[in-house]
Amino acid sequence: MRFPSYAFDPTTGIATFDYLLDGPEPLRFTETITLPVPAEGHDLETLHRVLELLHVVAGVSYYKVGAPPRVLAPLPVAPEVAAWFTRIYTDGLAEYAYRNQLPHVLELTVETPGVLAPAAPVEVTGRPLSAVGGGKDSIVTLEILRAAGLDPVPFSVNPNPVIVNVNAASGLTALAARRKLDPLLFELNKAGALNGHIPVTAINSLIAVATAVWHGLGPVVMSNERSASDPNLVWNGHEVNHQWSKGVLAEGLLRSAVAAHTGLVDPYFSLLRTLSELHIAQLFAGHTAYDDVVTSCNKAFKLHDPTARWCGDCPKCRFVFLAMAPHMSRERLAHIFGHDLFAAEAQVPGFLELLGVDGHKPFECVGEAEECLVALSMLTDDAPVLVALRAAVPASAWDTVSHSNVFTPGGPHHVPPSYQKILNDAL
Repeated sequence: MRFPSYAFDPTTGIATFDYLLDGPEPLRFTETITLPVPAEGHDLETLHRVLELLHVVAGVSYYKVGAPPRVLAPLPVAPEVAAWFTRIYTDGLAEYAYRNQLPHVLELTVETPGVLAPAAPVEVTGRPLSAVGGGKDSIVTLEILRAAGLDPVPFSVNPNPVIVNVNAASGLTALAARRKLDPLLFELNKAGALNGHIPVTAINSLIAVATAVWHGLGPVVMSNERSASDPNLVWNGHEVNHQWSKGVLAEGLLRSAVAAHTGLVDPYFSLLRTLSELHIAQLFAGHTAYDDVVTSCNKAFKLHDPTARWCGDCPKCRFVFLAMAPHMSRERLAHIFGHDLFAAEAQVPGFLELLGVDGHKPFECVGEAEECLVALSMLTDDAPVLVALRAAVPASAWDTVSHSNVFTPGGPHHVPPSYQKILNDAL
C-alpha cells in the first residue's frame, strides 16, 4: 500500500488524501476530509504536519480491502511516529485480522523512507475542543469542563441528528468536520472485499487535533474510560481489543507521535481515563437535560440507514442500561431508552455475556464484567431479567468483584495536572 499525495485548500478547508493498493490490478482511492474554516486561520505549518499524520492513519479504511503485506509511508518521520503507524495497522486492525483470519496483519511493519528528529516543543493553550459522540461519557466531560469555566467547544466528525441534538441541548456553539470515504470502497465491500473494524477513534482524534490547531484552540479532550483498554480476547499471542484506539496505550502513542511530528505538548488526552463506565454513568445521572437526546447505540450512527436512538437489542444498549440503572429510577431509564430491558427475558443471554458468564467480552464499546456484576449487585428489585441473572451468575463470579475498585479512580492516564484538578473537584 502506498500514499501517493495529499493536498489541502485553506479557503475551503478541504483536504484530499490519495491511496494506492499496488498489484496486477491496482486500486486507487481518494478520501476527502473537510475541516471547519475559522474566521482567522492559525498556524498552517503545524496544521500541515497534523494532516501528514492523518494521511497515513486514515489509510486503514483502504488497506483492509486487500490486506497487502507491505505498507510504505510517504515521508520520513521520527521513531515515535513510525512506531505508532505500525501499531495503528497491527493492534488497530487486530479485530479485523481475527475475524478475517489474517495473522500476517498483526506482523506488519509500516515502512518509512527515512528518520527525522523530533520537532521542538510547542505549548498548547486555549479553550478545550471537547469531542462529542452523543453518549453519556462525552456529555459528562462537556459538563465538567463547562462547570470549571473553561468554555469548551463541542466537536464531532460527520455529526448525525443525535450529535446535533446533544450539542443543541448543551447550548454551546459546536464545530464539525466532514469525512467522506471514496465511493469505490462501498462498491468493493458490496462485491465481497475484505472488511472489518478499524481504529476510527485514531482518525477522528487527528481530525480534532487538526481543527484545534487551525482554530487556535487548546487541547482536544476525549472521554475514553479505563475499561476501553481491556482486551476482548487473545489470538495468536496478540491481544484483540475492539476499543484499542480508545485505550490508554493508543492514547499515549498518539500523543507521542503528534508531539514528535508537530511539537505540540499535551495536545490530546482523555479526561475520564481513570474512571469506570459505572462511575461515569453515576455522574451522567445528574444531567437530566440530555435524557431526550443521549444515545450510545451504534445502530443510530450507521453510515447507511441509521435506526432510532436505542435499538434495545445489542450489547451496547444492554450495557449502558445496566450501568445507568443503579443511579436513576426505572421510569427515567425507560424514558431515555424507550424500552425497559429488564422486563424482557429474551435479553437474558445478552446480559450474561456482559457479566462474563457466557462467552468473551462482546466486540462492542462496553465495560468490564466486574462493572456489570457490581451494577447487578446494586439493583434490588425483582424485574424478570434481574431475577434470571442473579440465578445464573455462579457464586465464584463474585469472588473478585469490588464495589470500591469500580468507584475509585485509578490506572494510568495522560491527564495534565490542571485538568486532573478539575476532574478531582468534579468528583
